[in-house]
Amino acid sequence: MAENKHRTGFAALVGRPNVGKSTLMNGMIGEKISIMSDRPQTTRNKIMGIFSADHAQIMFLDTPGVHKPLHKLGEYMNQAAIGALNQVDVILFVVDACEKKGAGERFIIEHLKRVKTPVLLVINKIDKLEDKSKLLEIMSSYRDDLNFDAVVPVSALEKEGFAELQEEIVCRLPEGPSLFPEDELTDQPMRVIAAEMIREKVLRNTHDEVPHAIAVEVDEFKERSNGNIFIRATIFVERESQKGIVIGAKGSLLKKIGQEARQDIENLTGCGVFLDLWVKVQADWRNKSKMLKELGYKEP
Repeated sequence: MAENKHRTGFAALVGRPNVGKSTLMNGMIGEKISIMSDRPQTTRNKIMGIFSADHAQIMFLDTPGVHKPLHKLGEYMNQAAIGALNQVDVILFVVDACEKKGAGERFIIEHLKRVKTPVLLVINKIDKLEDKSKLLEIMSSYRDDLNFDAVVPVSALEKEGFAELQEEIVCRLPEGPSLFPEDELTDQPMRVIAAEMIREKVLRNTHDEVPHAIAVEVDEFKERSNGNIFIRATIFVERESQKGIVIGAKGSLLKKIGQEARQDIENLTGCGVFLDLWVKVQADWRNKSKMLKELGYKEP
């Protein structure tokens, strides 16, 4: 492709919690940047992942799942997701092929009707759809609500449909040079990515009463003279009982969380990592504006 045809732009992934937005973005850029778990509302902030090719550069914005907020953090997450709709060149509305269209999807569609940005309907998890003929019904159902610029079925887990989705995104981006070096995968500082990876491991290793009460703050991030990285981080919970769960018997669960998070951080940085984790109770932090700002949840 001629140099003057190089295209660059931003694509936001929006949808209800747990439809696979983070898995999709990570798969498209070929590296784990946004954390994943089977817990709803895993993503809390807009995380940018960068895909670079000879002919294009796509900056993907993985947004929090849109849901009914129960606290200030939930309100922030919804604002971050909806606010992204007017800041990008293409919107990817991601839905789950195995879930019926509900109030959450209709709420998002009402917002999509107000934007002039091209909207692609991305039907994810088609690998789990037992009756493939139902795909046409799903497409028709959503097209009744909005005239999408394109409909692309994908499996983020199996990386199926990625080439078609990439093509549909790129052709709608403005012509222009790359904004980031081709080896750069995100605009987020490594300490932010590290905090998210630690939080992911807490989500995956704790019981139902703990995940949404978890926040992680990296207090210290230092590169040592031997090339290794030292990270000291605090895991915040809202109750003493949750602290006990995260630490585990004789510190066993906290050790497991640290080992798993360290492995992910080392895979991304290519460096040895020493991870020092602490657990602290901060009652009702999800409703405290000052605490939310300190943890990086600023108003969009």
